[in-house]
Amino acid sequence: MIVKPSMETVGFLLTDVSRLMRQAFQRRLEGTNLTLAQARVLLYVARNESFRQIELAELLEVQPMNLVRLIDQLVQAGLVKRHPDPLDRRAYQIKPTEAAQPVLERIQVALEQVRSEMRQNLSDQDYEQLKQTLIQVRGNLLTTRQQ
Repeated sequence: MIVKPSMETVGFLLTDVSRLMRQAFQRRLEGTNLTLAQARVLLYVARNESFRQIELAELLEVQPMNLVRLIDQLVQAGLVKRHPDPLDRRAYQIKPTEAAQPVLERIQVALEQVRSEMRQNLSDQDYEQLKQTLIQVRGNLLTTRQQ
């Protein structure tokens, strides 16, 4: 007898919701010439301009070589620049350019649209409870990972 796993487990639901949110976000980026991966890099860089490439790769959970390719694409598009790290002459910090600002605004609009779509039919209280529960789950997993 083959056991069929439930499709309604928390792990499955989180994975499925994450996939659907990525797809919705990608649809809203159409016409920008940005991939989802490039948009993620640009957002992280804009939020913290002192990231070194290796730190950014760890945060995005991508191989450093893949990140270099993404950054090269963003540099070529004029959206980011590499700057020497003042603390390590072998390393670079990635910073957004002025040309990135309208793209970042478009990304922000796309994010707000996805959040709005996601929150449909959820009360503010339900949404806040979901958020707090996910924060707790993340904290639990981070604590377990560090043991």
